[in-house]
Amino acid sequence: MTYRSDIEIARAAIPLPIGQIGTRLGIDPDDLIPYGRDKAKISRSFIDTLSGRPDGKLVLVTAISPTPAGEGKTTTTVGLGDGLNAIGRRAAICIREASLGPCFGSKGGAAGGGMAQVIPMEDMNLHFTGDFHAITSAHNLLSAMIDNHVYWGNRLDIDLRRTTWRRAMDMNDRALRQVTAGLGGVPNGFPAQTGFDITVASEVMACLCLADSLGDLRQRLGRIIVGYSRDRRAITAADLKASGAMTVLLRDAMQPNLVQTIEHSPAFVHGGPFANIAHGCNSVIATRTALKLADYVVTEAGFGADLGAEKFMDIKCRKAGLAPSCIVLVATIRALKMGGGVSRSELGREDAAAVQRGCANLVRHVENLRAFGPPVIVAINHFAGDTDAEIAVVQDEAAALECEAILCRHWAEGSAGIADLARRVVALSEGDPPALRLLYPDDLPLAAKIETIATQVYRAGEVTFAPGLREQLARWEEAGFGHLPICMAKTQYSFSTDPDLRGAPQGHTVPVREVRLAAGAGFVVAICGDIMTMPGLPRIPAAETIGLDAAGRIEGLF
Repeated sequence: MTYRSDIEIARAAIPLPIGQIGTRLGIDPDDLIPYGRDKAKISRSFIDTLSGRPDGKLVLVTAISPTPAGEGKTTTTVGLGDGLNAIGRRAAICIREASLGPCFGSKGGAAGGGMAQVIPMEDMNLHFTGDFHAITSAHNLLSAMIDNHVYWGNRLDIDLRRTTWRRAMDMNDRALRQVTAGLGGVPNGFPAQTGFDITVASEVMACLCLADSLGDLRQRLGRIIVGYSRDRRAITAADLKASGAMTVLLRDAMQPNLVQTIEHSPAFVHGGPFANIAHGCNSVIATRTALKLADYVVTEAGFGADLGAEKFMDIKCRKAGLAPSCIVLVATIRALKMGGGVSRSELGREDAAAVQRGCANLVRHVENLRAFGPPVIVAINHFAGDTDAEIAVVQDEAAALECEAILCRHWAEGSAGIADLARRVVALSEGDPPALRLLYPDDLPLAAKIETIATQVYRAGEVTFAPGLREQLARWEEAGFGHLPICMAKTQYSFSTDPDLRGAPQGHTVPVREVRLAAGAGFVVAICGDIMTMPGLPRIPAAETIGLDAAGRIEGLF
């Protein structure tokens, strides 16, 4: 069989006009704002008509801890949506938009893979409908208005030494992590130390993804704390009169994007916070809209379940009143072997013993997910080199947990290769969704919330706080922010903060080196270990192999 790359498979697919995809969901073409023939935004006026409808079933797809061998969480999300439609269920998919940073870095695209992809793959992995550009612009407008306010007299008495708002761009660029702005004399303002975060870590991104309307969005943007005055008063975007203009820039970006899979299943692709440095879920408004239009909505949470799924529950579900009826945990034999100590170059060799060792990570994730309440099922994302003996190890490990593991071949076969999982998801989702058990109550102190996540999910033996952080958290509690949930920022590759410590470590130390108050988004960020909110490019970035062929078509995306 001739191998075809993801982009070749996507390019060979024949999309339906986006109006036909909308019609399948009951959306009139007049309620779609088309961006060409194959993608559109869903109008706010149509979304407003849906409030009285019942919700469908929400299915969460998450994964074991990521490895360079790959897990295929988005591919499985897309495949499961196709599979549910193929067995006669009315299903939609909700995933995040792709960031340019990892697309040109090392992770590649975020549209799925093989026969389980969202199309148009090239558009979705690049500029798409311009949402990320709007978020970047709104973020940097606020940055400009801070500096401008100080330049023209500083009526709010902003202390430049205590300005916490940074700048943003949607690209990996380590040189911008720490910069000095305002050099060059009086015409250029006042020198100040600042830096850039990647757009997916911006609080503006989080505000858009958690808001349920433009009015809610404006209020959230207005609550963003940009710094403090000389007498330690919090300065907000509303104080700077910036939230109105920021909302204007985000008006169209607030409307969910509708596209389709290769098999023409409807896909809502909206928002894109990373899960290792942000909350890792697509927008609330896209998920709620899909739930009103479909019987089953398959969504994903970023990276491994210790990050994405925990934040999906403790931030998104807590704030939006959502609850999944079923959780799918994705694993690959290759990733489990790598977690069991096999080098990437040796992954093609059968090694059931390494799979057995690697299953410690899978078991830990299953245990953690079950604590939230919904039933859990394991999806083994099949690769051509997987052997029966290796697959049997995973299925036996799952059976010992009274959790089924189903082999899925959606990458090669599309919906036909994942029908068994689709049928089991339907069976597990029958009836009312189980009560969602959040990890901690709202009224637990902020430091204790961080410790709860670290000890119960990461199985840490200790949490250490850099000097002054406990006092900072206590001050935020006194200011009325103690009820907020926690957004942990740490490496995605391990339960610990050491990316090389694979498997299921326990008793380790989680060092919290910085905390940030995201008052607009509605959570507190705890930055742990060496994680950076502005990633860097790898030694050999994917950008080196991306270009145009002789016909002007994009090549090198994956």
